[in-house]
Amino acid sequence: MKQLLIIRHAKSSWDFSVMNDFDRPLNERGHADAPKMAKRLLDKKIDIDAFISSAAKRALTTATYFAETYDVKKKDIIKVDELYHAPVKMFYTVITTINNKYNTVAIFSHNPGITDFVNELTDTSIDNMPTCGIYAIAINTNDWKNFRTAGKDFLFFDYPKNVQ
Repeated sequence: MKQLLIIRHAKSSWDFSVMNDFDRPLNERGHADAPKMAKRLLDKKIDIDAFISSAAKRALTTATYFAETYDVKKKDIIKVDELYHAPVKMFYTVITTINNKYNTVAIFSHNPGITDFVNELTDTSIDNMPTCGIYAIAINTNDWKNFRTAGKDFLFFDYPKNVQ
């Protein structure tokens, strides 16, 4: 049994209109939401074995907040350039290459691909993956290579404005 946490980056800043999209940082709300959501996840007693992130600044910063909450160093976050604005098929490609020593993995990426991806996984669909939203599933396999065809069970969906 594997678990996958699909996490959209926290709220990013549009203050620098001339900045390359890849380099956009988090805004004030993003810097507040990421550690808050990481703590909520930790409070659920979910152990995360690997953090995999788009290399874009806003996704990597979000992943860093989560990793720090789990006492994992930034250098241990696995950066995957292809997760930047990834289409659905890229999520499948990345996931099937995950090392089987990892049982619970958090992936950080972007919309619109992340919403499209989570809506393919189970019968629980969402309209839009909000910033810093977490969609969690259990996968009925012991091998990430089987991800696409393995049975998947919805675990939970949480986001910063969700009242706990």
